[in-house]
Amino acid sequence: MRKQQAALEAIPPIERSIEDGELRLVRRFRGLTLEQAAGYLEGLGGERIGQTEVEGDGWLARLSAEKVPVGPSYRLTEVTVVWTGRPDAVEPIVLQFRRKAFRAPG
Repeated sequence: MRKQQAALEAIPPIERSIEDGELRLVRRFRGLTLEQAAGYLEGLGGERIGQTEVEGDGWLARLSAEKVPVGPSYRLTEVTVVWTGRPDAVEPIVLQFRRKAFRAPG
């Protein structure tokens, strides 16, 4: 568990900002599909409110995906998640999501 925690802490977010008390945190995950990411968020107490949005108590996650090159001939799906909401709600959800995504196959 300590190795996993160290690995998670070694990867900074793409963006992290707080404005008017609302946290905005952006992270990217390779090897997940939009469906898997939305399912993980639902498993963490969120409710899907559209094809690419999941809302929980004090947080909202917006999902997008694109194929990115990995080496000269291989492309992998990369899911971007933009979380917004109360810092005390967003931070634990992001950590739990990252743990799930870290263990994901692919």
